[in-house]
Amino acid sequence: MRILVVGAGAIGGYFGGRLLQAGRDVTFLVRPKRASELASAGLVIKSPAGDVTLKNPPTVQADRLSEKFDVVLLSCKAFDLEDAIKSFAPAVGPDTSIIPLLNGMLHLNVLDERFGAERVLGGLCAIAATLNEAREVVQLAPMQSLNFGERDGKMSDRVRAISEIFTSGNIGAVASEHIMQDMWEKWVFLASLAASTCLMRTSVGNILAVTGGKDFLLGMLDECSAVATAESFAPGGPFFQRTRGLLTAEGSPMTASMFRDVKAGFPVEADHVIGDLVARADAAKIPVPKLRIAYTHLKAYEKQRG
Repeated sequence: MRILVVGAGAIGGYFGGRLLQAGRDVTFLVRPKRASELASAGLVIKSPAGDVTLKNPPTVQADRLSEKFDVVLLSCKAFDLEDAIKSFAPAVGPDTSIIPLLNGMLHLNVLDERFGAERVLGGLCAIAATLNEAREVVQLAPMQSLNFGERDGKMSDRVRAISEIFTSGNIGAVASEHIMQDMWEKWVFLASLAASTCLMRTSVGNILAVTGGKDFLLGMLDECSAVATAESFAPGGPFFQRTRGLLTAEGSPMTASMFRDVKAGFPVEADHVIGDLVARADAAKIPVPKLRIAYTHLKAYEKQRG
């Protein structure tokens, strides 16, 4: 099974690297600068699960991509999706499965329209990882998971085949029969955390430490959950309790990666993660005042960036 990993940043580099380490047929679709870095230093992963340096990992650049792949693992940011599609489109054949790891749901419509819904699986990942100054992949905490599956919930032959390959990489791969529910639940958690920490410009613990902080965090979670429920994906009991616990853990240093991007002056996925929830809330006539303020705040930030 030939796997094309789009990008070799923190997420693509980690999951693709672990699969390559396990002896799987992995190629990284990268830009010239990243290709040069990987050729000289290799793909370096520093992780609680064990460090590894993968010398001369297979790479390809968009202008030289012509062969078809069995699986395309897509881990770009939402604002890079259109460029990513242009770069990997030549690799998509009649039997290619695309596994997007983007947040939210808007990307599914874009991918469906371009490649056909039958080629697009549901997918999500959970990992805390970054690229350091040496351009090494650094896993920040001992957790990683990658869920994927047919969006209609069926356990298909292709999902079983992908699962067999992915499981060998020790990346927490799970072939899910409820991937859309999984994606919605991750979206609810991520949006609650991102909207709260971006709007307040601080960690969960600092928000909880001030008057009204707990009510604010749980109110944001309630708004996001209400939108999911209106879309027939009500967050489940264990998920909701776990998320509630994370958002009410006193002293927690947890922030969203979106908040860290705001602090660094980077682009953010305001429309994809927050704006789409607001739009869906409006369509369902659900009041989401906290989400709406967070979205306006993020759009003002984007305007300021220019």
